[in-house]
Amino acid sequence: MASKLLLILVFVLDLIAFGLAVAAEQRRSTAKVVDDSEKEYTYCVYDSDIATGYGVGAFLLLLASQVLIMWASRCFCCGKTLSPGGSRAWAVILFIICWLFFIIAEACLFAGSIRNAYHTRYRTFFNENPPSCQTVRKGVFAAGAAFIFFTTIVSEFYYICYSRARESFQPYGGREAGVGMGTYK
Repeated sequence: MASKLLLILVFVLDLIAFGLAVAAEQRRSTAKVVDDSEKEYTYCVYDSDIATGYGVGAFLLLLASQVLIMWASRCFCCGKTLSPGGSRAWAVILFIICWLFFIIAEACLFAGSIRNAYHTRYRTFFNENPPSCQTVRKGVFAAGAAFIFFTTIVSEFYYICYSRARESFQPYGGREAGVGMGTYK
C-alpha cells in the first residue's frame, strides 16, 4: 500500500513549489532606461529581485519532492521485483513521464531564476541608442509552475502504481517451486 504520509508530504512540497513559481512569475524583474543627472548617458534601473528567490525556492522544493518519491520507490530499479501486470506497466510509463516533466520544470525554474538575476551593467553615452534592459521573458516561471503541477500529478500516480505492483509480487506465481507429490501416497 502506498504511504499516505509520503503522498501528503510530496503534495504539500509541490503545492508550495507551485505557489512560489506563480509568485515568481508575478514578481519578475522589470527595468526602465534612466538618464543620469547631467544627461550624458543612459542606464538601466531594475526593480525588486525577489522573483529569483522564489524561483530558487520552487526549484529546491520540487527537487526535494522528487528525491522523496524516488527514495521511497528506490528509483524504480532497486529493491524487490515488481509483479507483471497493469500496475507495473503504468509504473514504468509514469516513471518516464514523471522524470520528463520534472526536468522541464526544473529547467524553466533554473533558467528563469538565472535570467531574472542578470542585470545589464553598461551605459550608452551622448544619446546613442538606449541600452537593452534585458529581463526574463513573461511565462518562463509560469511554464515552470505548469510543469510542477504536471509533475505532482504524475509522480503521485507513479508512486501508487509502483506500490501496487510491489505489494502484489508473488515469487513463482504463487505456487510452490517443487513438484506436488501430495496425491501420490
